[in-house]
Amino acid sequence: MRKRLNTLYIVLIAGLVIIVYACACSASSKTQTRNMSTRQTMLKAFYPVLTKVTRFFGVNNRKIISTKAVQPNTSIYEIPIVLNSGDTITLSQWKGKKILIVNTASDCGYTGQYEELQSLYDQQKGKVMIIGFPANDFKKQEEATDQDIAAFCKKNYGVSFPIAMKASVIKGSDQHPLYKWLSTPDQNGWNTEAPAWNFSKYIINEQGKLSSYFDPGVSPVGDDILNELTKSL
Repeated sequence: MRKRLNTLYIVLIAGLVIIVYACACSASSKTQTRNMSTRQTMLKAFYPVLTKVTRFFGVNNRKIISTKAVQPNTSIYEIPIVLNSGDTITLSQWKGKKILIVNTASDCGYTGQYEELQSLYDQQKGKVMIIGFPANDFKKQEEATDQDIAAFCKKNYGVSFPIAMKASVIKGSDQHPLYKWLSTPDQNGWNTEAPAWNFSKYIINEQGKLSSYFDPGVSPVGDDILNELTKSL
């Protein structure tokens, strides 16, 4: 009887989270403010529950790790990246460090990961670089301007790691060149996986090689990613 009640309890929580998440995924804000909207506040509060439920059901929790260091056919270090400040950079300035690349959105059930990403950035400063790539590819969950995205991240999550200008990350003619590299084996050497949803993650090792891909449900401060970021070459 107790097992049935526990199962029912989990199902009810899962149902509630899925309903809230579905509403957030299907609804689009007409305007984006620098403060959190009611929906964004609710999603932030429900993020820990969403993470537990999706982990329990095995949803959005894939990890793909290269079993050997594969030399890329083209260098990721020379791809130009335009930041939301308007500055253009390349990843070459972080040679010798691991780089975590994540596509982000302000109106997603996983938006709470901004807080975890910042925590990771603070803990690993000088060892790991994090770069966020806002994208409106999934259910139009990032319709804000680059200026408002920057303000939203800073004010609500204290984000201090670099944020790129909004771009497309899924496969297509307008896919950002960096994400084309990440999801094209002819360029990165082995991986075909494009982001499955907002907050998918890629890790580049100290030699500029793609080492792993993680689904959105994998926490930036969880053991899977921490082990990958701290392991030696």
